[in-house]
Amino acid sequence: MKFELLKSEITYQGRAFSVRRDDLLTPGGNTVKYDIIQHIGSVILVPIDENGQLFFVRQYRHAAQMDLLELPAGTLEPDEPPYEAAAREIREETGMAADTLKEIGQFYLAPGYSTELMHVFLASGLRHDPLDPDADEYLSVEKLSVAEAFQLAEKGQLLDAKSLAALLLAKPYLI
Repeated sequence: MKFELLKSEITYQGRAFSVRRDDLLTPGGNTVKYDIIQHIGSVILVPIDENGQLFFVRQYRHAAQMDLLELPAGTLEPDEPPYEAAAREIREETGMAADTLKEIGQFYLAPGYSTELMHVFLASGLRHDPLDPDADEYLSVEKLSVAEAFQLAEKGQLLDAKSLAALLLAKPYLI
């Protein structure tokens, strides 16, 4: 199906993303408006240590009005390759560096309204090498066994969609 772009304009420019309004001509001849979140992209990490423990972070998410348990993740800087962002984010969020970062997949976080493409990295060979966290990040690191992480996911107790998707992509490397 081919949609024709008739008009596009930025309606909001924020710190982490912008909002774009697109007017499209549908294959059926109708004109529709789409509001699209333009996002530079991001990384999510599945860090596993030598004992088979996965590193998660717990942080407050204002939109959800609660603390959520998530795999470490972060937004790309302009022109930053995903590999470099992954190496930076794991150090900022867990205090650990990874000797090995392997990209194991990608997914769109919410393709109905966002351009954000997430790059998933398996991180191993972990060693203590912290970077200062972002000024707005208040995180606590929690370790879970692979079995515990999948139990939380299967019971619906892991509420973060990007962590669920990354765990699914990492499953062949973990089990």
